[in-house]
Amino acid sequence: MNKKIVVLNGSPRRNGNTSALVRAFTEGAESAGHTVTAFFLNDMDIHGCRGCFGGHSSRPCPCVQNDDMDRIYPAVRDCDVLVLASPLYYWNMSGQLRTAVDRLFALEEGDGNLLRGHDRAAALLMAAEGQDFEDVLRYYTHLTEHLRWKNLGHVLAGGNGGVGDIAGKPELQEAYALGKSIS
Repeated sequence: MNKKIVVLNGSPRRNGNTSALVRAFTEGAESAGHTVTAFFLNDMDIHGCRGCFGGHSSRPCPCVQNDDMDRIYPAVRDCDVLVLASPLYYWNMSGQLRTAVDRLFALEEGDGNLLRGHDRAAALLMAAEGQDFEDVLRYYTHLTEHLRWKNLGHVLAGGNGGVGDIAGKPELQEAYALGKSIS
């Protein structure tokens, strides 16, 4: 069955190592017949959550702020799988991705929870110079548990400090295989 997959790419580099993982994942998913919509967050105008609790999930634009999250909300509402992609920054996701994830909370507010549950699944793609993914994995696991989403797994590509360092590494095949494995 064709799945709708949304990728939130929190890398600041369009041609960096995280983006290479996203491309490999997308190729795998599309080869399995799935539809992938990717958002390159660094090029988007997304403001931080205000914590105002003013969102209403049933509105087309559920947040009180009107910025580029308005393009992301409908895609996430309709998706089967959400892929979080980021370089590892200070043992966690990039600010670009964390800001977008925080803002997804508006889909849980107001007239009905359109984020939690709904037979969704998630995956995590990360590249890093180092190898210490423990803290971000803890966050990701808690997030998927809170949202009641199936955790499809992750590809963690350490040892990739410079742009293009990931070329030819097995993590690219792992990302392709993860995308292809979605059923």
